[in-house]
Amino acid sequence: SHEQYLLRLIRKGYRVAVCEQTEDPAEAKKRGAKSVVNRAVVRVVTPGTITEDALLDARSNNYLCALGEAGGALGLAWLDVSTGAFFVETLEKTSLGAALARLSPGELLVSEGLLAQDTTRHILDDWQDVLTPLPAQRFDSASSLKRLQSLFKVQTMDAFGDFSRAEVAASGALVAYVELTQKGKLPRIETPRQISAGGVMEIDAATRRNLELTQTMQGSRKGSLLGVIDRTITGAGARLLHRRLSSPLAVRKTIEARLDEVESFASFDALRQDLRDLLKATPDLERALSRLSLGRAGPRDLSAMGAALKMTAAIRARFDAETPPPATKRHLGDLGSHGELVELLQSALDAELPVLARDGGFVRAGFRTDLDELKTLRDESRRLIASLQRRYQDETQITALKIKHNNVLGYFIEVPARHGEKLLRQPDGPFLHRQTIAGAVRFSTVELGELAGKIARAGEQATALELEIFEQLCARTLEDMDAIALAARALARLDVASSLAQLAIENNYVRPEISDGLEFEIEGGRHPVVEAALMAGEGERFVANDCHLDETHGKLWLLTGPNMAGKSTYLRQNALIAILAQMGAFVPANRARIGLVDRLFSRVGAADDLARGRSTFMVEMVETAAILNQAGERALVILDEIGRGTSTFDGLSIAWAVIEHLDGVNKCRTLFATHYHELTALAATLDALTCHAMQVKEWKGDVVFLHEVGPGAADRSYGIHVGSLAGLPDKVVARAETILKTLEAGEQSSALTQLADGLPLFNSESPDEATTSAPSEVEQALADISTDEMSPKEALEFLYRLKRIASGE
Repeated sequence: SHEQYLLRLIRKGYRVAVCEQTEDPAEAKKRGAKSVVNRAVVRVVTPGTITEDALLDARSNNYLCALGEAGGALGLAWLDVSTGAFFVETLEKTSLGAALARLSPGELLVSEGLLAQDTTRHILDDWQDVLTPLPAQRFDSASSLKRLQSLFKVQTMDAFGDFSRAEVAASGALVAYVELTQKGKLPRIETPRQISAGGVMEIDAATRRNLELTQTMQGSRKGSLLGVIDRTITGAGARLLHRRLSSPLAVRKTIEARLDEVESFASFDALRQDLRDLLKATPDLERALSRLSLGRAGPRDLSAMGAALKMTAAIRARFDAETPPPATKRHLGDLGSHGELVELLQSALDAELPVLARDGGFVRAGFRTDLDELKTLRDESRRLIASLQRRYQDETQITALKIKHNNVLGYFIEVPARHGEKLLRQPDGPFLHRQTIAGAVRFSTVELGELAGKIARAGEQATALELEIFEQLCARTLEDMDAIALAARALARLDVASSLAQLAIENNYVRPEISDGLEFEIEGGRHPVVEAALMAGEGERFVANDCHLDETHGKLWLLTGPNMAGKSTYLRQNALIAILAQMGAFVPANRARIGLVDRLFSRVGAADDLARGRSTFMVEMVETAAILNQAGERALVILDEIGRGTSTFDGLSIAWAVIEHLDGVNKCRTLFATHYHELTALAATLDALTCHAMQVKEWKGDVVFLHEVGPGAADRSYGIHVGSLAGLPDKVVARAETILKTLEAGEQSSALTQLADGLPLFNSESPDEATTSAPSEVEQALADISTDEMSPKEALEFLYRLKRIASGE
């Protein structure tokens, strides 16, 4: 029952030491009758080293990260202890925040030296809840290199990659920490995979939060981009999809290979569906293998591995008649052949299995004759117990007599208290008094004691033999550990490719074209999350829009338009299309051609940071500064309402200067939404800037939002109309319209003076308010009637009366 407490302790930030007996009690007795059985801490559980399925999210990785510094560079290493996946990367300090946001570590090991540096401390402040400071000597690159060479049993690490000193330092510290917490019993750890500089699209924490990639602002998976696109079947596939969405690629060749796989599965409906059906019967091979390598596996883990490996043969057989793309062929080859091991596990393990091996009863009958003999003896002895109970009942004429068992007394005879005196009065009888409890008296006999000894010996021998068989099965399985890990990765990749194909078919997504240029051409683009929400609601159609950021159409679009018209949705959908394309997925559009994006920045929405004493406007300025300082020509930037949190002229000035900097210095592809219509004047001086607007129509005094993007600039923001829709009192809406007309009619300072002097809100009425304050004749007639008391004839006559009033008769 420790797991329920373990989870609560870990979530509160504690590290939990697990202490167990390390010797058999019989061995302790040899040292003396009162000797204490040896115990020791066998494991320290921390947030980054959890392996229990009940404590982990099956659909996302739990990374243990280590951040070190050597040779003036930062090295980041991360490991999922539950799967063995191990990665390293060299970072610039400006990229540290984006890298940590990408990984979202469960625990972060940091050198105390880095925590003392101002340049990294302010970034690490965001990760205080998962931070574990370590002495700087733990990150010594020379010691770390020896530790890694010992772990992978090599003389040099060159065969695995050209690792920097910083990467080696971080990796060694991470491995040492795992070894410390697992008390020397390391899990299966894959050789480190190096993430090359520029290999993934960098997305900082603010952008991830704004775009709601893997969770919403409220922390829910439902409603996020991941929640909408996830069609994976297996836990390993779901974790891989999560990783790909968190780390879109910036290497065209690899992206194209992933898209080839998705297209292949999208083209063969029967093959895709058959694969998905087979994957439904495939347990989580990765995590079962990790628990096995740590010695924490149970019979169910072995059975799950056997079932998963059996599925690999069925999947390979299903592809025999097809011609998959090269990447899929490689995955099929990685599945391997595991017939011998599968046959062994299936013949050894029973259908019904306990959680723990020590509980016994998991070896299939017929697997070992010597075990079957012990089980027969044990079970026959139990039948003898039942026979002995019936004989004692007949001899004593006590039908309530029972032979029971507990861990203190072993086997004993129990009779109700009213019959206990009868047996106690037989001094020469076979019944020996053992215990008196409330409502019952317990006895034993010499015959029962001898029989109990036989049963105990048979049971102990059977359990011991089962444990021996379990250890042999574990050892045999671990012999194929590398091949099983390869098969697990292949299953996950097949799951992701087929699930993304399923998504494309269901939602009418298309394959994007990826180029090395700087264009961003989207035709009929849609927001995947909003579209899914509309379809799940009332089946409404999402209004698709184009976006062309290039030298011809302008690399910087200034987007104006009313509130509620869809500017923020339009900005976000283009950013999400770029992410989906570069993670290797089809996209919600009619056509998409995207020049590789190396960095994605989003400044959308408003939020404060009270913990750091930052106002909403300050947060906006910090995020905008990060964009202007880091965005290059391959970046994609979306900005919404820059400068709105301060005075009108201050905000307009900042927005103006930001646009000029994006055009003249950053030279990146940008979508810039604003209510400052004065900014449209920049189109005359900036060649890369073009004006676009959200389209609306006015109809009989009302405003209809078309949610379409067209060329040109909006002339109004319709903010008062939106206020009316939100439920502002009619008096406030009417007053606001009067003030707006006054401000638009004259010079601003004199108009403000006139408003302040002559038109207080509640002391006088505007002409519009005076005419609308009294109810009309129709409204008065409706107010005077009682519908519940009207007969059908009276109701009909009243309708005729209303018609006469309306027509002026």
